Amino acid sequence: MKPITKNTLFYGDNLPILREYIPDESIDLIYLDPPFNSNRSYNVLFKEESGKESESQITAFEDTWHWGEDAEKTYHELVQNASANVSSMISALRGFIGTNQMMAYLTMMTARLIELHRVLKPTGSIYLHCDPTASHYLKIVMDTIFGIENFRAEIIWKRTSAHSDSKTLGNTHDIILFYSNSDKFLWNKQFQAYDESYIKSHYRYTSQDGRKFRTDNLTATSLSGGGYTYEWNGVTKIWRTPKENMQKLHDG
Repeated sequence: MKPITKNTLFYGDNLPILREYIPDESIDLIYLDPPFNSNRSYNVLFKEESGKESESQITAFEDTWHWGEDAEKTYHELVQNASANVSSMISALRGFIGTNQMMAYLTMMTARLIELHRVLKPTGSIYLHCDPTASHYLKIVMDTIFGIENFRAEIIWKRTSAHSDSKTLGNTHDIILFYSNSDKFLWNKQFQAYDESYIKSHYRYTSQDGRKFRTDNLTATSLSGGGYTYEWNGVTKIWRTPKENMQKLHDG
């Protein structure tokens, strides 16, 4: 490993940087948002590509990996040199997906995620930002490399507005896959203080030791648990249990 100083900013492909500069189990937290042109159609993403044709398109689509010599070389390195489960996984994905932009993307991501797993501390966590175009494949890759047992959460990042399409539902979110490197991962709970106005309106009582509290009725409005009235989208609804609904139908 080449020596580095603290607070070093690297510019360029992270794969050689990871291999040359970053030692094993030295990183506490990883967040990555790898480039991928998800606005392109599935027909394009899964179309078979020859190496020469795909390489010539890189200028037009710089944020998309294409299948070419680099992807083919990386794929064979993974099959031959990676662990048995990673080798089987990447081979199965190619057999299922084919040789196309999506497979090139997953191949390049697999090589980098292996290195990211290597440098992550046992107490560390990794967050991978992606979108529904490839998130389901990336989860398979991360399950294989980090372990299914270390999957912690799928975080939905909701957009403020939909990316509408005239022939389908609008794309309204991105996805962040959260994995740890072990069950000893560091987790700091985050809390946000209530507004003073909220405390005054909801916590109107003070205990003898000075703590604020509220009172509430914990019983249901009926013995069967139903009978709640609520408003949704400007319409008043009444929630009833199945038994109460049947009784209402019987009574007319």
